[in-house]
Amino acid sequence: MNRPSWDEYFLKVAMLVSERATCPRMHCGCVLVRDKQILSTGYNGSIPGDDHCEEAGCMIVDNHCVRTIHAEMNAILQCSSHGISTHDAIAYITNMPCTNCAKALITAGIKEIVIFSEYHDTLAEEFFAKAKVNIKRLHMPDKLIEYDLDSFTSAKKIKN
Repeated sequence: MNRPSWDEYFLKVAMLVSERATCPRMHCGCVLVRDKQILSTGYNGSIPGDDHCEEAGCMIVDNHCVRTIHAEMNAILQCSSHGISTHDAIAYITNMPCTNCAKALITAGIKEIVIFSEYHDTLAEEFFAKAKVNIKRLHMPDKLIEYDLDSFTSAKKIKN
């Protein structure tokens, strides 16, 4: 079993977080990290108390679903609601942020984003360049979680 790099690890966490998304148009996950510690996670979904797209359908305006809050925004808002600074954090995101999320990440003090999937053409990349936010593009990590139950069982037998 190969131990994942930190970037692969946090991207895999973002992939798992994206499974909570409630908009069928795109499942996106975001993990905010500083000093190899997870600050918050976010996925695209409806505001608290509202219907989810999966149940009520998407609310499309100008070809965008306006029912959902994007993963990046939810991760930033989670930090805000708990009084956690996002200054100098890294955002691990399953998809390249949209223009609005890029602006929010920049304003939140994110210093780098790590992605493995592109998004349709936005101004995000231009805004990140102006703000000197590094974009690291990686290959999608393996979807398989390599949990080695056999070694745990063997270790347990040794202790008994």
